[in-house]
Amino acid sequence: MSNQQPHRVTLIPGDGIGPEIVQSAKSVIECTGVRIEWEEMRAGQCAIPECGHPVPESVLDSIKSTQATLKGPMINVRGTEFPGPNGYIRRTLGLYANVRYARSFAGVKTFYPDVDIVVVRETTEDVYRGQEQMIGPDAAVALKFTTRAGASRVIRFAFDFATRENRNKVTVVLKANVLRLTDGLFLEEARNISKDFPDIEFEEMNIDAQCLELVRKPQEYDVLVMPNLYGDIVSDLAGGLVGSVGLCPGVNIGEDIGVFEAAHGSAPKYSGLNKVNPTAMILSGALMLEYLGEKDSAMKIRQAISDVLFEGKHLTYDLGGTTGTTQMTGAIVDQIENVS
Repeated sequence: MSNQQPHRVTLIPGDGIGPEIVQSAKSVIECTGVRIEWEEMRAGQCAIPECGHPVPESVLDSIKSTQATLKGPMINVRGTEFPGPNGYIRRTLGLYANVRYARSFAGVKTFYPDVDIVVVRETTEDVYRGQEQMIGPDAAVALKFTTRAGASRVIRFAFDFATRENRNKVTVVLKANVLRLTDGLFLEEARNISKDFPDIEFEEMNIDAQCLELVRKPQEYDVLVMPNLYGDIVSDLAGGLVGSVGLCPGVNIGEDIGVFEAAHGSAPKYSGLNKVNPTAMILSGALMLEYLGEKDSAMKIRQAISDVLFEGKHLTYDLGGTTGTTQMTGAIVDQIENVS
């Protein structure tokens, strides 16, 4: 066990299945021996009765203070004046890049055995800014918002990521042939920035063609960067390619802040049933450890998950098994402890 000072981390269990899978990730992280000082905060639908808001100011202060957060999924409370908590955290803290990973695992049944895709999604602009209004009683309009600065920073992040992670290609995904000003601006920035990275192959794809090609030959894609709405859809599609969105971790990145979360939602109908796949949340924890400089422990977690999935004895329902959340978590913990 390390003798260094513990890492301070904000812990947000969230809503629905969030508390269960966050506890799984916490258990796995702790079994690696990395010292964490957890600062648990309540956010999401569960925070409204006590705090009057899904994301209290104290939560934002904690995230800014620790600079590393492990966050469970949260419910968007419809029909209220409250903002969606995920988007609110991203916009308020300037977490401009949502990075989601979709990688095939041996032992998981899928049509695509060798997928390794990263979706980089801009998260502060586009139609997800929430600027909608009614025009009379029978029509509604939503604003699609794109700035040169917003496009530039997420595109440059994607190219920097590809360079740092030794990836070969960045594909920008848009509909610029129709949305000529908004997506056209995003594309213009991508073309300009790509010139600064001559060693990275650059490709342009329309969103409809990209979805087609991902289903036909996903192995040909590497890093995909796109505006907010497209990224939300494509990252779930990528989860389907590798067998389950329950295998896909993610992180929201800003200046000096990382908020780590699974790619899937809160699935409240499964809350408390000990049924759901904790892998995406645990892998998000591994990404967080890497962010904190604990690369060896992150590697141990990934290897343990790969071993458990390959063995096939402890799989949850989405992977064709009958194992519960805590049992699959226990199998991953046992694997780490057996090789430590």
